[in-house]
Amino acid sequence: MEEYSIKIVPTATPGIVKFEANKFLTQHESFEFKNIDEAQASPLAQQLFYLPFVKTVYIAQNFVAIEKYNIVEWPDVQNEVAEQISNYLNKGGEVIKQVEQKTGNIPVTVYAESTPNPGVMKFVANKKLVINAAEFKNIDEAQTSPLAVKLFHFPFVKEIFIDQNYISIQKYDMADWNDITMELREFIRNYIQEGNEVITAETDNASKEEAVAKQAEEQANSFDNLDATSKEIVAILDEYIKPAVASDGGNILFDSYNAESKTVKVILQGACSGCPSSTMTLKNGIETMLRDMLANRVERVEAING
Repeated sequence: MEEYSIKIVPTATPGIVKFEANKFLTQHESFEFKNIDEAQASPLAQQLFYLPFVKTVYIAQNFVAIEKYNIVEWPDVQNEVAEQISNYLNKGGEVIKQVEQKTGNIPVTVYAESTPNPGVMKFVANKKLVINAAEFKNIDEAQTSPLAVKLFHFPFVKEIFIDQNYISIQKYDMADWNDITMELREFIRNYIQEGNEVITAETDNASKEEAVAKQAEEQANSFDNLDATSKEIVAILDEYIKPAVASDGGNILFDSYNAESKTVKVILQGACSGCPSSTMTLKNGIETMLRDMLANRVERVEAING
């Protein structure tokens, strides 16, 4: 079983810190508890209230946010809190009591959005679907995603990319978006509304999705080992490029930097992979930005389709 890990994330409110988990904690629900009596539905929140500085506990999808009293400073206690949460979760502790959870269908909306890639449509939900991005080129690769497996049963579905609250679907040329968009949108909406799994939490078989997640973790762990320019490139991609790419239904990952040739290699996923306009985007957008921001260190950007 994959262990829970907790990431400490400061917020715009100094008294509140988020403790983000690498897996979902609730099913599309959020909770707020102001004291231990209000937290009867959450054994985790009750345990946290034993810490004298805890004022309010918020629990939602993949994080626990805690508002503290002023008797302590977060840098002095946040590591201890993160360790306590991860230990609790890894021992199988219950986050929200099942009997307290709401029943009935989850109100879900899904809308379709075109992308710069004419072969890809982006389906956006009003709920967070996954914590880590996942890309599937065929039904064999999709064994960790029950939703992707079902989508591949549509004969016109070629590739699937899932990230945050959207699904990018690449189709075969045999079908026209005008004929299939409504069918896909309703299928995805009904699937989510019924509370079905998007990504399987546990699996016995190694898969590409697991490999991608492991690769992402390794990249995060090895960030400190990158040279100074590579770190700057990653920061620029994350801050300026990724949000724009995500809005188009895709993703971009740093692959490597060659100081001698002044070349940056990036991995394109989702709608960006194989997109006719991706070359122009690379040359006129990403390459130009990196050249301007990293003068004399970057001259060319090359793409590797995910």
